[in-house]
Amino acid sequence: MTDWITTPIEPAMLRGAIELERTEHGVLPLRLPARFRTQFPHEYVAMAAAQPSGVRLALRTRATAVELDVLPTKMVYGGGPATADGVYELLVDGRQAGRTSVPGGNVRTVDMSTWAADTTPGQPGTARFTDLPAGEKDLEIWLPQNEITELVALRADAPVEPAPARGRRVWLHHGSSISHGSTAEGPTATWPALAASRGEVELVNLGLSGNALLDPFTARTMRDTTADLISVKIGINLVGSDLMRLRAFGPAVHGFLDTVREGHPATPLLVVSPILCPIHEDTPGPGALDQEAPALRFRAMGDPADVAGGRLTLNVIRDELARIVERRAADDPNLHYLDGRSLYGERDFAELPLPDELHPDPAGHRRVGERFAELVFGDGGPFAAEVG
Repeated sequence: MTDWITTPIEPAMLRGAIELERTEHGVLPLRLPARFRTQFPHEYVAMAAAQPSGVRLALRTRATAVELDVLPTKMVYGGGPATADGVYELLVDGRQAGRTSVPGGNVRTVDMSTWAADTTPGQPGTARFTDLPAGEKDLEIWLPQNEITELVALRADAPVEPAPARGRRVWLHHGSSISHGSTAEGPTATWPALAASRGEVELVNLGLSGNALLDPFTARTMRDTTADLISVKIGINLVGSDLMRLRAFGPAVHGFLDTVREGHPATPLLVVSPILCPIHEDTPGPGALDQEAPALRFRAMGDPADVAGGRLTLNVIRDELARIVERRAADDPNLHYLDGRSLYGERDFAELPLPDELHPDPAGHRRVGERFAELVFGDGGPFAAEVG
């Protein structure tokens, strides 16, 4: 019989979270401060912020068995089936050592036309990892990137303490559902997590599904978050939501970058334009589900002729971002630009098409993560490590 030791879950154990919110069950990691809800109390933003993409428990212990009680919240979209159970991944001294899921929990049904949601309560479950190697070691338990996860209790068969900092640079990234990793096969397989691993940096992932929209509260969060490297990936959500016109887009980008620079005046800052997405390259949004398709697919509903009137497409956004960064870089030598098609372009689409016309599949995430690591963290890249 195992003699379990229960250890309170404290902020020092968590990496990648912006804030912890106390709940009736335990603690909820958030990737935006809870105060944003007073400015924009939108269900979909709150859901994205509470899905812990990139959030992990970092522990040091001699334990050979660890249990994490959680209350997951699964998503059901448009009356369809619940999404697959989220994946919890264990790393031991930086190496993959286990994967598991937690069935049950709450079920949140989302109306995709209004983003209103109803929640059916469920019961907590347990993510369990056993047969760990003996001796002192560092553990990371990565939480599901696409499943709200309340942390209820942490148990182990030996004392547990927060893992010490590894002295790595902190990379703060913001982007859309592609950065959030909604279609990745697990939390360490999102493209930002893959790139962070190759770049040997600590990831803080503010990829917010559907909500890379130049929101001031996101810019302020980035301003106030400690980081050594910062990137913002802008475009697909603005086109897909048909949120603004070209007249508003340029000043909004400048304002977002100005706010980030208030807290990070000289930090390397990379602006990344959208990866290739054929349905929106030259056709404005809004994007919508293709009701006639036999499987989940998106389509562009706008008229290319409206581009002359200021409607946004991915090509319009890339051109404008390149101009903005070029102008700002004259006074900001630590500001850089990357065309997203260098991460995933026409040749990649031919080899690894977007299954739903919008999001990469798991192989696509690997491709983007590998390319980002090479172009950005590699020799000569804007985030290359200093030698000496």
